Amino acid sequence: MVATDSQSGIIHIHLDPLGGLSGDMFLAAVLDTWPDMLEGTVEAIRAAGLPNNWLIDYVAAKDHGLTGSRLNIIPPKEGKLRPTGSFRKIRKRLEDAPMRNSVKSGALRIFTCLAEAEAKVHGVSVDEIHFHEIADWDSVADIVGAAHVIEVLREASWSIGPLPLGNGRVDTEHGPLPVPAPATTLLLQGLPVIDDGIGGERVTPTGAAIARSLTPTSRPEGRTLEISHIGTGFGTRTIPGIANALRVLAFHDPKTPEARNGSAETIGVICFEIDDQTPEDLAIGLQRISDMETVHDVKQWPVYGKKGRISTAIQILCEDKALDAVGRMCFLETTTIGLRRRIEERTVLDRTSSSVLVNGFPVRVKKVLRPGGRRTVKAEADSISESAGPEADRSALRRKVEDIGTEEINND
Repeated sequence: MVATDSQSGIIHIHLDPLGGLSGDMFLAAVLDTWPDMLEGTVEAIRAAGLPNNWLIDYVAAKDHGLTGSRLNIIPPKEGKLRPTGSFRKIRKRLEDAPMRNSVKSGALRIFTCLAEAEAKVHGVSVDEIHFHEIADWDSVADIVGAAHVIEVLREASWSIGPLPLGNGRVDTEHGPLPVPAPATTLLLQGLPVIDDGIGGERVTPTGAAIARSLTPTSRPEGRTLEISHIGTGFGTRTIPGIANALRVLAFHDPKTPEARNGSAETIGVICFEIDDQTPEDLAIGLQRISDMETVHDVKQWPVYGKKGRISTAIQILCEDKALDAVGRMCFLETTTIGLRRRIEERTVLDRTSSSVLVNGFPVRVKKVLRPGGRRTVKAEADSISESAGPEADRSALRRKVEDIGTEEINND
C-alpha cells in the first residue's frame, strides 16, 4: 500500500470542522479529497469483517450550498448483526484480520484511545470496557477505514481547526449524558475547541479518537505552501443554519527555481538575548546546546539592549521538528525567559565529504556541486587545525589540499 501520484508530495493536511467531526465525516472528507483511495479503503473495511450484506455507500452530497461526499455504512433490511462490544474481543478480531499490520496498528490505536477514555469514565480496566455506541459495524468500518487512509498519508503532518463543543444531551446505554459525552470530553483534552452556540452532539467519540490518533500539530509556520487538494465530507445529521461539513485542505511544497539548483528544505530558527549570565557560563550552556544532534549551528554577537546595556544575541539553527526540544534546552542552559522561534525555508547545495592525504596526514574536504555544473572544494577548518602548526603552515596546507581535491574532481 503506497501513496499514488495524487497523494505524493503532500506534506501537511488541515481539517476544518465546520459542522463537527465524526468517523464517517472524516472518511468521507478524505475520500472526497482523494477518490482513488476508495477501493483500498473498502478492501480494508471488508477485511476487518464487515459482513457482505452490509453496504458501503459512498455518494455525492450537498448541504447548505456546499458540495462534497457522504459515506454511509448501511445494515441489511432484516436487521443488523452487532459485533461484540468487548474491547478485548474487538482487539482480537482486528489482530486476526487479514489486513496490513500498519492498518491494524492504526485501527487498534484509535480503539485504544476510546477504550482508555471509557475506562477512566467508568472506573474499570481497559480490558473490561464494553463498547455500546461504537460496537456496531458502521463504527468499526469508520475506524478501520480511517486507519487505512491515515497510513496512506503517513508522510504528512496534520492539524485541526477548533472543534465545536455542542451542548444538550445525548441518549446512551447508560441513559442521557451531557454533550460532549464524558469519554469524548476526555479525548478532546489538549485539542482546540470552540463554542459556536449551536447545540447537539457535534463531535462523536469516534471522531474525537481519530483526531487524537493524528497527533495534530499547528500548521507549518514561515513556510511557503500551495493548496493542492480540497475535499468536503458531510455527516448524516442536519444542523439548522450551517452545513454539517468537514473540509480537508492538503498542502504541498512548491518547486521553486532555487530548489531545482539544490535541495529545498525547512529549518527551525530560535533567537533570544542574554544580559544577565556570565560569559563563561553562557559559553558552557551554548556548547551543550550546540552538542545536540538536531542543532546545526549556534551563533552569538554583542548588541545593545534596554537601558544601554550590552547583551549577547543568540541565534540557533536546528531541525524544524526539534524546535520544542531545543527550546527546552535553551531554558535549561541559559537565563533567558523568552524565545522567538520560526520555521524558514533554505536551499542546500549537494555536497560530499572525503579525505585527502597530504604529507601523511588525512585532511577532510567538502566537494560542492554548484548551479551550472561547477564544482568547488573546501578544506574543513577543524581538520586543518589537527594537521598543521602555525598560520603559514595552515594556509599552505589548505591551498595544497584544495588543489588536490580540485584535481580529483577534474579527473572524475
